Order: sequence, then C-alpha cells, then structure tokens
Amino acid sequence: MAKSEIEDTAAPLIEHLAELRTRLIRSVVAFLVAMVVCFTFAQGILDVLLVPIEDVMRDLGNPNPQMQYTAPQEYFFTLIRISMVFGLGLSFPVIAHQMWRFVAPGLYREEKNAFLPFLVASPLLFILGGCFAHFVVTPLAMTFFLGFADAASVLSRILSDPQAVELVDGPVVSDSVEIVFFGKVNETLDITLKLIVAFGLCFQLPVLLSLMGKAGLVSADGLRGTRKYAVVGILALAAIVTPPDVITQIILFTVVYALYEISIQLVAVIEKKREERLRAEGYYDDEDDEGGVDTEADAPAEDADKAP
Repeated sequence: MAKSEIEDTAAPLIEHLAELRTRLIRSVVAFLVAMVVCFTFAQGILDVLLVPIEDVMRDLGNPNPQMQYTAPQEYFFTLIRISMVFGLGLSFPVIAHQMWRFVAPGLYREEKNAFLPFLVASPLLFILGGCFAHFVVTPLAMTFFLGFADAASVLSRILSDPQAVELVDGPVVSDSVEIVFFGKVNETLDITLKLIVAFGLCFQLPVLLSLMGKAGLVSADGLRGTRKYAVVGILALAAIVTPPDVITQIILFTVVYALYEISIQLVAVIEKKREERLRAEGYYDDEDDEGGVDTEADAPAEDADKAP
C-alpha cells in the first residue's frame, strides 16, 4: 500500500521537476542569445544612455564632452553590463512564456484569463518607467550634480581670491586651480541604470497590488486605510533611490503615489467584478441580507408586543 502510493506520487513530482528544468534551460539560453545580440549593439546603447549627461555638459559650456575609463578592462565590462541588463529585457517575453507554460496547466480557465493581462502589462510598465527615468529623471539628476559642482567651483574661486577673478564675456576667469569634470563611463552608467531599474520596478506597483487584490490578499478599503503609511514608505523610497535632488525626489514621490491611487481603483474594479460573478453564481443572496436587516429593525417592536 505505502510503496505503491509513494511510487504513484513520486512520478508526477519528477515530471514537474523535469519540466521545470526544461523551462529554466530554455530561459537561460534565451537570455544568453539576447545578451550576445545586445553586446553587438552595446556601443550604440551606451551612446543613448550617455545622452542626458552629454546634453547637460554642453549646456554647462563644454562644447566637446568626453568620458573616460581608467582601467584596461573597464570599458569591456561596461559593455558586458549593458548587454546583461538589456539582454534580460529583450529575453523577458521568452522567459515569461516559459514561466506561463509551466504554471498554466495548474490553473483554471478563469485564472488563466485573469493572469495573462498582468503578464503582458508588466514588461510594458517596466519599459514606460525606464523611459521616464531616462528622459525625465536622469537629466534632472545630472543637471543637479554637474551644476552644483560647477557653481561650487566658481564660488570657491571667487571667495579664495576675489582680486584674481575677472569677468570676460560672461565666464569666470581665475589664476587658481580649476576643477574640471572628467566622467568615468562605468560610474556614470551606474547612475543611469540604477534610475532606469528603480523606476521600472516602481511602475510595477499597479501589477503587484492588482495581483494581490485578485488573490484576495489586499482590498481597496485596506489600501485606502493605509495611505498615510504608503506616503511615508514612498518618501523613504524616493530618498534612497533618487539623488539628493529635491525636484527628482518630488517627481518620484508624485509618480509612485499616483500609481498607488491607480492601484486602489484597479483593486476596487477587481472586487466589484468578483462580487458580481459570485452573485451570478448564487453565492450572494441579497434577499437574505435585506431580510436580516428587516429582522433586526423589527426586533424592538416584537419585544414591545411581548411586554405586559
């Protein structure tokens, strides 16, 4: 009895593990292929990623902005890092498809129809968040850092030797040592990729909360009741993720809080549809609810009739 039951239950487990291994191997192969493809165009991707800091340097008076690397292997590994990040994004549809093929057989038709839109929305929202970070947030961050350094350098020269400073057609000319920015490729890229990934993940908030609402783990009323805690958490996230720039932090807070409010509305819609479906299937009985209310309202009158 025990031996046969163990053999019958072990076979499906081994089959699931074998299928999981197959899905993982296909996902890894897809990632490696996408990484090689992205490495072929890594130089062009790097040029696009460096556009914000290039524009800021031009605006600050550097007509020929240059970036440098200080180690022989630094530039190569910078391209490898770019290939890994963008290769993961390029191979995500294949990886998501493999995940879906592994999970889908254990789901009902309704669950499949409910899960598939979130699987499609997740990469789109990540791309939207990454584009927002690259075209809006990164230029503001670079303007803050480089503009602050430029202003601090000018002010330091003026305060150290006011007599040696002359204004010639606008720029400040001084005999003292001039502080010049020579950006390293990998360090600048770290800031850009950090913001892209951070905002891409923050834009996943509606997907995460909607899935949790679909599973019954959160409710719209619960999310409304925790608004003040959400505000504190979003402020802390903005202080950690973004540079020490008030404008950038305000932008991140505004965007993430707006996504939180959108998530509340999405969870409310999910709850409404669930309630309508359960009512249509007969799990909700409105007449019993109304009868219960009427019984409670008529209870004092019945007690009054029993009184002597």
